[in-house]
Amino acid sequence: MPALDGIRVLDLTQYEAGTSCTQLLAWLGADVVKIEQPGVGDPGRHTEGGDQDSLYFLSYNANKRSVTLNLRHEEGRRLFLELVKRFDVVTENFTLGTMEKLGLGYDVLRAVNPRIIYGTIKGFGTYGPYAPYKCFDMIAQAAAGCFSITGEPDGPPMRPGPTLGDTGSGMALALAILAAIIQRQRTGEGQMIEVSMQEASANFIRTHLAQRERLGNPIPRRGNQGGRLQPYDLFPCAPGGPNDYVYIMVATSRMWDNFCLAIGRPELAADERFATPKARIAHHRELYDEVAAWTRRHTKWEAMAILGRAGVPCGPVLDTKELLENEHMRARGAVVEVEHPVRGRWEFIAPPFRLSASRVPVQPAPLLGQHTEEVLATELGLSPEELARLAEIGVTAPRQAAAVAADD
Repeated sequence: MPALDGIRVLDLTQYEAGTSCTQLLAWLGADVVKIEQPGVGDPGRHTEGGDQDSLYFLSYNANKRSVTLNLRHEEGRRLFLELVKRFDVVTENFTLGTMEKLGLGYDVLRAVNPRIIYGTIKGFGTYGPYAPYKCFDMIAQAAAGCFSITGEPDGPPMRPGPTLGDTGSGMALALAILAAIIQRQRTGEGQMIEVSMQEASANFIRTHLAQRERLGNPIPRRGNQGGRLQPYDLFPCAPGGPNDYVYIMVATSRMWDNFCLAIGRPELAADERFATPKARIAHHRELYDEVAAWTRRHTKWEAMAILGRAGVPCGPVLDTKELLENEHMRARGAVVEVEHPVRGRWEFIAPPFRLSASRVPVQPAPLLGQHTEEVLATELGLSPEELARLAEIGVTAPRQAAAVAADD
């Protein structure tokens, strides 16, 4: 049985921050029903242009159902509140005040269903000086200090690669929702959960913040070089391509001895310049040259195999193509292939967890409105005639997804 079997989520989220949360819940077995504007849907569907859902959208909305419902229409609002009575969780990451303008703020939802758990993600939270400001992932990361610690020491702050602000806040909200579900089992009542993208991003730099007494405050940028250990850096490999690098981290004296033996340079362990951790830090530039001379003679795969067998942490820099083709990722089922009714077969990264007693197969993201009739008929008992009337007056658009699929 899926871990979250029986947990039901009304998902109003869009783009990435909120959708990351609800996709995690869906991957754990929750029934996630995505509520979307008729004819438009989640704006994330349209990031590639054209008339088909983007791979960006498909990457964050697997295992969900889609219902089109115009929440600006009084009838759409009424139907949504009827659904709220039957669900456990409502999530949204609209601009601050949007839900209240729709007449669907937490107080309204709680009055309808006191057990409802309401999860909201905002760039800077719901209160404070920055609360009214609009925000995207990189805005949150910039304001959370992530840029300031990324880049070369003598260069400007740099944009981090991963979307920590979006997916990070989504993960935080998913965890909080699970905690609220457990608490509700004891109290019988739901609650409101708020996640700030700035604060979620700041949680990812706690290690750096912990170093401010030693390194000073603000923390300086260090490029690829690590901290109080050496070698602890990125090293070039053969044949010299743009991603032909390995990252090596020698964390203990035993690892250092094993490293020297593994690269065929046992004399380095006795060299006064490198004999102690402090000496290696003092002479890290010379040590870098010694290590790089060895890595340049090997591919990143060879370097990883040699050092890995010696018990020395070493990671190849995988580009996105190599990641999807990687033998280890494939062996663990960490890359999955799904069949989308319009986009066809495509691959993406699987859920990052393995539960021994809960298996939920990955399903493709839904087409816009794909499940409108199914959900409204099953949950609210609406007849075919009533569903047709709702579509005619613009409250829903239940046949849109079917038409797109048929035209493909």
